Amino acid sequence: MIQADKLSRLYGEKYAVRDLSFHINHGEVMGLLGPNGAGKSTTMKMLTCFLPPSSGTATVDGIDVQQDLDVRRRVGYLPEHAPSYSDLSVQEHLLFMGRMYGVPEATLKDKIHEMAGACGLEGRLSQRIDELSKGYRQRVGLAASMLHNPDCLILDEPTTGLDPNQMVEIRQLIRRLGEKKTVLLSSHILSEVDAVCDRMMIIDSGELRGMGTRDELIALSSVGLVLDVCMRGDADAVVVQICRQYKGCEVDRLGLEEGVVKLAFRHSDMTIPLAEAVFAAVVAVGGVLLEMHAQETSLEDVFHRLTGSDA
Repeated sequence: MIQADKLSRLYGEKYAVRDLSFHINHGEVMGLLGPNGAGKSTTMKMLTCFLPPSSGTATVDGIDVQQDLDVRRRVGYLPEHAPSYSDLSVQEHLLFMGRMYGVPEATLKDKIHEMAGACGLEGRLSQRIDELSKGYRQRVGLAASMLHNPDCLILDEPTTGLDPNQMVEIRQLIRRLGEKKTVLLSSHILSEVDAVCDRMMIIDSGELRGMGTRDELIALSSVGLVLDVCMRGDADAVVVQICRQYKGCEVDRLGLEEGVVKLAFRHSDMTIPLAEAVFAAVVAVGGVLLEMHAQETSLEDVFHRLTGSDA
């Protein structure tokens, strides 16, 4: 549905986006992650025809983004700060936007009520936009982006300004939309992207650092298997046995307190049965295993390792 091939955008001599290539399937929700200044909004603006690429190509439903009118008919775009006419009521604003999108007059009012229901605006249609909270203005922008029933939605920080209950509602709406439409959304809230997206791509300094499902990204950025162990007994013998059994295994000695030894076993191959081997080795030397658990890699860890930034 959306295809980018070496998509780039220059500002002067500096790349905001550089050689970005990806594919988003129909009916897929793709998350776009990256630190501030990574190129997320620039990427979205190129896909929605607000900025021309400096080089490379991008298509929406097979149509080049240079053919902007044809692309805009197929795309609903919600910028981070959704523009609106604050002196209009919500219904007046949506009527105007629907006419701009070319929605037939015979169906426009029904479409507005449908989108108002989907976005929780039923009781706000007669209210002026400048009287709305930031969260409700965001809902108005989301409703406007869907009036023309686009095949693809591109949402830049769609839950900005929403309270926790509203965020849950918008996430559920995005998931429902993703069953029939292609959705690309950016967010600084990693839990939000994890909750609603089928796949994610992480960019930094305008370049792609990783793309895939949550598990695929974790595998891509993981340092491997890390097993924390607390035991009593001959820890040296256990270490020797494990390192002999699994070449390349590294061991950190984390401490010794009242006869309890704390160890961390590390191996690049996450598929080896390291826990079973450690258990057997402790038993073999007559030791006592007090605690053992594998360290888990979180999406925040992935983000930090791929971008060198805190989430």
